[in-house]
Amino acid sequence: MNILDRIIINKRDEVARLVGQNDGSFGPFAERSVISFKNALQNSDTGIIAEFKRKSPSKGWISPCADCPAIIGSYEKSGATALSVLTDSLFFGGDCQDLISVRPLVNLPLLRKDFLIDPIQVYQSKAIGADVILLIAAALSKEQVKSMAVLAHQLGLEVLLEIHSNDELDHLCAEIDVVGVNNRNLNTFVTSVDISFELAAKIPDKFLKISESGLSEPKIVKSLREAGFQGFLMGEHFMKEEAPGSALNQFIINLS
Repeated sequence: MNILDRIIINKRDEVARLVGQNDGSFGPFAERSVISFKNALQNSDTGIIAEFKRKSPSKGWISPCADCPAIIGSYEKSGATALSVLTDSLFFGGDCQDLISVRPLVNLPLLRKDFLIDPIQVYQSKAIGADVILLIAAALSKEQVKSMAVLAHQLGLEVLLEIHSNDELDHLCAEIDVVGVNNRNLNTFVTSVDISFELAAKIPDKFLKISESGLSEPKIVKSLREAGFQGFLMGEHFMKEEAPGSALNQFIINLS
């Protein structure tokens, strides 16, 4: 059993508990208007999506005591275009409360980074303050992607579809707002930026494209931008530093 299989099994248990508690639609931000993730990236000079992540399945704890509001706030002040918060607990050390806690503090779009496999998690994402949800092609059928994206739009949320291979290109559909290429293989968690360059030209131009994971050098981001990417999701590179916000600021300076 690979890492993704283990994550999905655990996620099914989480969904079962969530269904038993409520329908997922109740929360402090269920009625708020969202901030467009897509528009923010289209109008950004850098396209940096700064991520808060305490842990990863492959490398263990990165920053176990990291304070989400403090770091997310520093990302905004340091020039992030958008923000991402991991809400998976077992494998990534996150929690929905992290996203809830930062929503009133920032005015940038917030991506809920998690493994969504059931519509109830889409309702929950809106309720806890997300602006955009992540749908992972490797974890969902084409039909699930489309139906969950339709629901997300009904709730006012935007949708980021994540792919990693040629085989997953058939998950793209009109209901998707942004396509992300994950440079990390979710089965092995091995990372290679080459996959973004390989898939760039195969993703239709009508989709805004972002590259995710394994980005640590400004020159690579510049090359990806030339290949057609407008967004760059970065977490571990900043989170491993003592001051993630300062690391982001320096990275943006080096992009100039």
